Amino acid sequence: MRYYLFAIAILLLDQSTKWLVMKKMHLYESIPLWQGVFHITSHRNRGAAFGILQDQRWLFIVVTLIVLTAIVFYLVRIGKSQPLLSWSLACILGGAIGNLVDRIRFSEVVDFLDFRYINFAIFNIADAAICIGVGLMVIVTLRQTETDESDNNSSEKRGIVSE
Repeated sequence: MRYYLFAIAILLLDQSTKWLVMKKMHLYESIPLWQGVFHITSHRNRGAAFGILQDQRWLFIVVTLIVLTAIVFYLVRIGKSQPLLSWSLACILGGAIGNLVDRIRFSEVVDFLDFRYINFAIFNIADAAICIGVGLMVIVTLRQTETDESDNNSSEKRGIVSE
């Protein structure tokens, strides 16, 4: 249950920050918080990451619904047995729902976090949560691979052959 509450917290933070940007700023208005480094810039994205696949709203909605179904399935299946993987799925779940809400309501995603120093794409809280979730998932996967390899090496040293 805590993973779903965490996903809801991400969703609420994402939607409230987007609401503030839409309510308080004009489209393409930019507020420098650290001149030349980090700005809050009101931007809209009708595509996927970095603006690819513009105007494919229904594709994104369908794919997101499939991904959300898979995430909920895995969260139910793994539960507390793999907490780091569950936290990663919760991050992805909250972020994916946040961007899905935008696509359904506005046919585009509201972006506003603008790191100009590294000339990065403008993004939002949902995007950040998805990236953090995927990063955690990669760490879990790499750790699992290392554990599996060390278990196989230990078995081979003891003369146990795995099939």
